[in-house]
Order: sequence, then C-alpha cells, then structure tokens
Amino acid sequence: MTENTDESAALPIAVQQFVLHWGEMGGQWGVNRSVAQIHALLYLSDRPLHAEEISDTLRIARSNTSNSLKELLGWKLIRRTPVMGERREHYEAEVDLMQMVTRIAQGRKEREIDPAVAALRICSDEASADPRISKVARERIAAMHEFVRVIDDWYQQMIAVPPGRLMLLIRMGKRVLSFLPKAKGEK
Repeated sequence: MTENTDESAALPIAVQQFVLHWGEMGGQWGVNRSVAQIHALLYLSDRPLHAEEISDTLRIARSNTSNSLKELLGWKLIRRTPVMGERREHYEAEVDLMQMVTRIAQGRKEREIDPAVAALRICSDEASADPRISKVARERIAAMHEFVRVIDDWYQQMIAVPPGRLMLLIRMGKRVLSFLPKAKGEK
C-alpha cells in the first residue's frame, strides 16, 4: 500500500496512513506486517470485506491475505460474517477496543507468559535439587520464577475486572499509588 493504486487511492489518506502505521507497529510487536494491515483495514471498514477486496486494496498476494485472515481468526480479532447474496466469505473486525486488547493480551499470555512460567518452574525445581548450582544462581532463578508467576497472577486478576472498571483503573494511572501504603525504603 505504499503506492497510489486504483484500489488504495479509493481509501482516504488518513485510512491509508492508519493501515500503514498499524502494519509498522505490528512488525515491532512481532506480528507480520500484512496481518496487522489487514486487521487495521477491517477495523476501519464500515462493512464486512471479502479476501479479494482486502488483497486488491492492500496490494498483497491472495495467499498472503488468506494466511493472514487465518491468523487473525485464531487471535479472535476478526470473524467471518455472512453477507446476503454472497457466496464468498466476508470478514469484520472486533471493534470493541477492550475486547480487542483483552484478546491480544490473552493470546500473548498463552504464547509467551505461560511457557515462561512453566520453564522457570522446571528450572527452579531442578536448581533447588542440584547441589552444583550456586546459592546466588538458585536464588536468582527462584526470583525470576516468582516474578513471572506474580505477573501471571496479576493478569488473571485484571482479566476478571469488568471493562468499565478496568478503564477507570487505567485512567487513574499513578494516582492509584495514593491508596497504597508506602513500600519499604520509599519516601
């Protein structure tokens, strides 16, 4: 979508820029650029789109579009939507931002945090049973395991907070600290 083609020219400049920037951000987050661009296009679309429309608009190969749609379906960021009189599958994005962020967080947790917790548990167990491991190494492994476990527990608590209350908590930012007791060594 870097050149002004007939299909991409039909998109307003702000939409083109959003799709391009979302694709760039996706790349920085470890998501394929095409996946992120398709997600952005569907997120901004006021109607469901079929794969050929997506491919033509973004000027990407149909096979790339198909694979990207499968990935987005797996993340539950888009869904198939029937369109009257159409045999082709159409897609639309989840537009509720809290749902979208929650689904992304859940997917990342399953792919990144859960394996880390499991691996660190094994390392911690093995380190505590191996007398060749120094006390320092054992303590650091245990500390890392505990930290990741606490993050996992925090995630489980936050995912259960109703979206409206979670947004309120987010908006409070560091003001929430005024409700907490001071930590040891804190002024």
